[in-house]
Amino acid sequence: LLRIIGDILDFSKIEAGRMEIEPVPTSLPDLLRSVVANYAGSASSKGLALACQVDPRIAPAHYADPLRIRQVIGNFLSNAIKYNRPGGHVTFRVTRDDAVVRVSIADDGIGIPDDKRARIFEPFHRAGQEAGSIEGTGIGLSLVKELTELMAGTIGVESEPGDGARFFVRLPRAADRLVTLDPEHLLTR
Repeated sequence: LLRIIGDILDFSKIEAGRMEIEPVPTSLPDLLRSVVANYAGSASSKGLALACQVDPRIAPAHYADPLRIRQVIGNFLSNAIKYNRPGGHVTFRVTRDDAVVRVSIADDGIGIPDDKRARIFEPFHRAGQEAGSIEGTGIGLSLVKELTELMAGTIGVESEPGDGARFFVRLPRAADRLVTLDPEHLLTR
């Protein structure tokens, strides 16, 4: 309940143009592993296998907002666990190339119908699960999208109904810094 309230408050800050991104020196691999560890119990209680793969080329020191990175990854992991099937898998993977750090979370759960996928990042849209038994407000993915864009990143989803979903975020990497130091990118629009 606290996370839902926090998400709604953060979303309203974004809508009001008052959300701040506060990048600080951060060990990105440690932060990501910590977030995954926080969800291990939830995954285990649903009989899910949770795997975490961090590319060893990810430098230990980044300039990022750990709270916002934690929110993005936490929302993805929470959804991958909620919308999965008993005995399923959740795979969290972090890779990089010359310009981008890519974070992806894949599950083999219920998937997202084609006609619902285009609206998945809209507030309060739950891909046809609005009246379903899975709890949620439908604000998490819209918050994740806004936070990702505030960090100068992009977001996407690939899914097949009945065959799970893979969400991914691409964050810019310049000299192993996840956000640009341009003050325009440190505050919302």
